[in-house]
Order: sequence, then structure tokens, then C-alpha cells
Amino acid sequence: MSVLFLSAPPSISVLSHRSTTTTTVTCCSSLQTLPQPQPSLSSPLSSNSLLTNSKTSSGCSLNCPHFDSCSGCTHEDNLHRPVVLQEATTFFKKLGVSDFTFDTCRLWGWRCRAKLAIRGSSTDPLIGLYEEGTHNVVDIPDCKGIKILNIEPYDEDERTGYLRYVQMAVTTYNTSLPASERYRSGRVQVSLVWNARSETSASSEKLNNLATFLWRNGGPNSKVHLIHSVWANFQTSTNNVIFGNRWRHLLGERDFWEHVGGIDVYLPPSSFGQANTRAFDSLLQKLHKYVPIGSSVTDLYAGAGVIGLSLASTRKCRKEMFICFRCVEINKESKLAFEKTIDRLPSSLDSSISWHHADTSIEPLSWLVGSDILVVDPPRKGLDPSLIGALRDIKSAERKAMTLESPTFKAKDEKRPWILRAREDSVQIPSRTTQEENRSLPQTLIYISCGWESFREVLLVLVLLKWLLKAAFRGGNMAGRNCTALLSSKAWHLSKAHGFNFFPGTQSIEILAVFKRGPGASVKKKKSGKKKKKNTLEKQS
Repeated sequence: MSVLFLSAPPSISVLSHRSTTTTTVTCCSSLQTLPQPQPSLSSPLSSNSLLTNSKTSSGCSLNCPHFDSCSGCTHEDNLHRPVVLQEATTFFKKLGVSDFTFDTCRLWGWRCRAKLAIRGSSTDPLIGLYEEGTHNVVDIPDCKGIKILNIEPYDEDERTGYLRYVQMAVTTYNTSLPASERYRSGRVQVSLVWNARSETSASSEKLNNLATFLWRNGGPNSKVHLIHSVWANFQTSTNNVIFGNRWRHLLGERDFWEHVGGIDVYLPPSSFGQANTRAFDSLLQKLHKYVPIGSSVTDLYAGAGVIGLSLASTRKCRKEMFICFRCVEINKESKLAFEKTIDRLPSSLDSSISWHHADTSIEPLSWLVGSDILVVDPPRKGLDPSLIGALRDIKSAERKAMTLESPTFKAKDEKRPWILRAREDSVQIPSRTTQEENRSLPQTLIYISCGWESFREVLLVLVLLKWLLKAAFRGGNMAGRNCTALLSSKAWHLSKAHGFNFFPGTQSIEILAVFKRGPGASVKKKKSGKKKKKNTLEKQS
């Protein structure tokens, strides 16, 4: 696991490589000078080339003493080229995308958010990630505060102790500094997950003592101001859920801001935040290019609406549209973050923007009505089956969409409970311009995936041709349980695909894929000239 522990990152060197398969790999290293030899990326991306010279490419090696026991990383060499990259490149090429690009992003000092388990004893605390397949903590940092204050870590078997987990989130939001220097002055929001029901529990004094210790040694009056704020989360559940529902702000600033995608984003400790902020910003910059000015956009699995609001600030709304930027999220905790974020959008922005607390798996087609572009950023498990079905059958649903009531349209006789709840919990920022109702269905689908396996399954369901399905079966390259449902609906075709190295040292790559409506051009093998000549002679005879 690569964790940024409050230290200034070294400078960045940027290398750009292009392979003969037209897969572009952009490598960003945190070393000033990369040692030679570097792994060659000028040859076609094959499984052998990905593994060769792994030991000699020390400039792209993890060099972590915890690698053998920690579950955070799966490979320690060639961080800029995870093994799964070859599979992704080959897969996309078979689907007609020969210009797949991969941005390795920053290889060290990239993590801005980490959740670490606390176990062991007050005299010998263990702070880190679990070993693979266990709840045995691999000790990473050396925390003196727990030893000095005699804070007993949580014991899962006995259900005793106090401190269960700690979440650390780095904010680099400091507009008084140049962007290149903000990461050097980043400050940490510390969240202490406490084994108690509330701040009035018997152990509250120990909690406050720990928070005060952190603030005294890392707050504004310390030698180095490192701590942004200290929060407490109260959790007594015996399951694997890290956070409970009760939060309390203890010390420091209450509001935590980050600048990403061209906007200021409010991130409370309870909300989801990207661990690799700069890689996410690179992805958003790429995404912006695929959203034409004037598009009406729906963002599903939107969280606090960062993607949708980022697009709203950079892409003007089409004035004749009733809906412009609509964000849909199942976690109600994201509502506050959305409201605070929109308060910082430019006042000159004249767009209809909304956020809805709703489950997109229920009548998903109703959320697609009125959109030119659909953006989805689902959790690791992928899209809900009902949404996959709606996208696969979108052509036959066009007539239904003309009569289907969108959840954001006003209807006096609406009785569906999930629609009513979405309206009650929604946030509406109307446009100052009079707009007409739009009932179109998306012509473009932009899919952001953090799980390669789940993404591949969905992609196969949406665009797979029959010959490729047979080839996958012959080669044993199965896409999972969804294979039985892989029928060629040809509702969408894959237009572009880009990969991002959000978690160097792992086999997890972030995918930005752009789909267009319709079957697209078929991927066919070109016949050789010799074969064509033979066929011509046969016809003449």
C-alpha cells in the first residue's frame, strides 16, 4: 500500500511512450531522474514484454518493506504497467478500439485518503491494512500517541477497546499557492472510529485526550501545521462496516474542500472521496472532451455530484432543454456535500441542476428520459442488472419514453413511492431561462469503472458480437456469470476507451469508456491480397 504520511512529495518527471499497437502509455514518476535502463514501450504490448526487465526498472518499483505481508499491493515492479493492462489492450482492440490509451499517473506520493485498522494493545498498537484474507493487521506507521495516552485498540474477539479505525484524508485546497505547490502544504483531516455509541459514553475522556494530543502536535500552534481537523465516528457494530451513522466534529476546521475537475468540492468525512485526487482530475479533464457544449446530462451513482457539477461549470446548458445536469445517488449523506459545492459554482452559470436521493435500480428508464448523455460511475460491483437491461433494450424503449413520466417532471397524480421520495430529498437549482421539456434518450454513454471484471461483463452484454463471444469461450477468457446473458443487442458500440493508474502497485485500473448508440462498424479481419486474387480467378472460371 502506498500511503502519503504527511511528507512533501518529490518532484515529478513526465515520460510519454507510444507503442506500435497505438496504445499510448503516459508515465508520471515521482523521481527526479529515472535510472536506466527503462522498460521499453516501443514494442507491441504482449504479456512477455510486460514482465521483462522488471528487476532492472527500479525507477518504477515499489520498494516497500511491507509488500510481502500487506494486502494493499499485488506487484512491486513495473508500477507503470500493471499486468492487467495487456488484457485490457487486447480486449479493446478486438472490439475495434485500437487507440486505447493508458495514463500511469503519479507512481508515488499519490494517495490522499486512507483507512487503516487499529488493533494490538496500548503498549504495542498495530496500525495498517489487513493481511490478505484475514483480519490480522500489518503494522505500517509508528503512532506514539496511542502509547503515550494508553488508548486501548479495539479487540474484535472480545469486542473491547476503543479505537477501531482511523481515516486520513489530505486536502490540498489552498488557492493562495500555485497549484504545483499545494500538495507540499497539504493538511490531513483525521477521523477516529471509536467503539462507543456517542460522545457521552464513559470513554469520551480518552477520545478527547487523543484528539487534543493530535491537535497539539500537528495543529496550527505546533512546529509544523499538518492537521486540518479531527473528527470522531461512533461505531459499535460487530460487522465489517467501518463507519457508524454518528459523527462529531472535535477540533480544527469543519469544512473540508478540494479543487478537482475545475470546481471546489466539499467533502465531509462521511462522504466518498477519491484516494488519488490528481488521477481523478486527469480523468475528468479527459471526460470533458466527450461532452459537447449544450448537452443535457444525467449522472447516475453520482455521489456528491462532482462529475455532473464539473461538467456544468465547463459545459454550458442547452437553453431549450428542460433538464441539463441531473445527479442521482442512493446515499443520502451526499446531499449536504452537493448543496455546499453548488454554492461555490459561478453565479453567472445559467443551468438547471438537480440532485436526487434515489435508487437507480428501480425503474432506471425513467432516469434516462431527457438526457443526451448518460454518465455512470458505479461501485466496484458494476451496474445494477435492471439498468443494464434498460440500456440493452433502449431502442425498443424509445416509444415508451414519450409517455413515461420522468422523476423530475411535475405530476399532480404521482403515487409511486420511490419517485415521491426522490422529489422530497432532491435539490433543485432552476435555470433563469425558460426551458422546454425534453424526452429524448441518451445517445452517448460514458462509463467510469473502477472494477475491470465487472466492466468487462457489462461491456460484453452491451456490445459483444457473436464471433467474439465464441472466441472468448474457446480461449477460456470468461467474463463471469453474465456470459449466459450475452446476446448481441447491438444497442451500443464502443467508441473510445482510456485507462488510468489510480492505484499503482495493484491490478486495479480505472476505465473511461465512451459508448455510442447503434451497432457501429463491425470488426472484421481483412483478407489478404493473395486470397482476394484467388477468389477472383475462381469467379472468372
